[in-house]
Amino acid sequence: MNLLWKDPGLPTDSFYQVRPECTDVPKTKFKIKSGKTLSVRKWRSAFTPEGYLDIGQILGRVYRGGIHPTIRGEVWEFLLGCFDPKSTYEERNEIRLTRREEYVRLKELCTYMFPLVGSGKFVTAPVIKEDGSPTQDPIVLLEANPETLMTPTTQATVGSDAPMTCPKEEDKKIIQWKLNLHQIGLDVVRTDRTLVFYEKPENLSKLWDVLSVYAWFDKEVGYGQGMSDLCSPMIMLLEDEADAFWCFERLMRRLRGNFKCVGSSVGVESQLCNLANVIQVVDPKLHKHLDYIGGGDYLFAFRMLMVLFKREVSFGDSLYLWEMMWALEYDPDLYTLYEESDSDKPEDAKGKPKSSRQCGKFEREYLRSGAKVEEPLPISVFLVASVLKEKSAKLLTEAKGLDDVVKILNDTSGNLDARKSCSGAMKLHKKYLKKVKMEKPSS
Repeated sequence: MNLLWKDPGLPTDSFYQVRPECTDVPKTKFKIKSGKTLSVRKWRSAFTPEGYLDIGQILGRVYRGGIHPTIRGEVWEFLLGCFDPKSTYEERNEIRLTRREEYVRLKELCTYMFPLVGSGKFVTAPVIKEDGSPTQDPIVLLEANPETLMTPTTQATVGSDAPMTCPKEEDKKIIQWKLNLHQIGLDVVRTDRTLVFYEKPENLSKLWDVLSVYAWFDKEVGYGQGMSDLCSPMIMLLEDEADAFWCFERLMRRLRGNFKCVGSSVGVESQLCNLANVIQVVDPKLHKHLDYIGGGDYLFAFRMLMVLFKREVSFGDSLYLWEMMWALEYDPDLYTLYEESDSDKPEDAKGKPKSSRQCGKFEREYLRSGAKVEEPLPISVFLVASVLKEKSAKLLTEAKGLDDVVKILNDTSGNLDARKSCSGAMKLHKKYLKKVKMEKPSS
């Protein structure tokens, strides 16, 4: 008997097939490993007969070996706070049905405002001008079905066969929403284009529909470039469009601040500022050097934070990286906090003691540290910090300007080790909390 035998793991390429002509795509490192990857059997056994989930039982498994692709979508719904682990099967079915009905209403409203939503088609050219008047762009007219859409601003009353032409839109919210539609379309055709899944037009239009509905649902944020990268996996993993929408909406609860624009500044700039603070604490020499060569604003890390490293690894590895991050950050109060965020007493949930066993390792470390930080930094900041730390020696000796920094970091593309990066992020987080706690004056 060979005691040193190690399971090499099963490749997952068959689940996310790449188009044969795309030969320069990074190879997926993630493999399904027995005893490490969260299997269908292990996932099912974590539920009681009524449907209560012992999520603490599966968080470590997700961090150690990821999730089997066949159950990835349903596990993500819990990790992102779509459902409460302390709910029953029956309660979750009711919630799911209610959300699906709400999505249908949202989509019908969007279809009323612009009939291409839900039609199986989408636009890649502007449909409206800043003043609300329609464009007569031939691309738009070609993309639209002339039988049901006479002009880009023809509105069809829901439940009626008679179209109602509105030559000029006056509602500023609708104008802003319509101004986003072609940008969503342009991004959709560029998103994960190496995958066989997006060779099908119906999958592209499904992604466009979900993003268009979200842009109306969250008018404060609307749509920002990068959202299509975040939404694409939801479309692939969750068959029902409404389920994909709400899973994406939950992910955006974490990340919408990055896309919020206030004046000329973008929300992600606050995360870049947090990144600068972390590097200043854990590697002051590197921070000083980056600042000296003009990189003190850390804008070179913009993309990593906006799309969560999706361009740095293969599609399959990005899913593995994301679920590891969410498992590490998991807060058992997540669902309750989201549901009560609009209530009169959102602080109630925050006051309840948490079971550390039900928390992710990253969240647990923060609670143990006793660090008095108003808003804990997300693990994504420490992931970027771990990449910079790993490249520290090269950055210090070879980076003479920002172009050099970008070039050194671009070498990471396709070569990032998701597991190693998460481990590095955890170590830096622990070091950061310790130093911050030591520097804080005792009250």
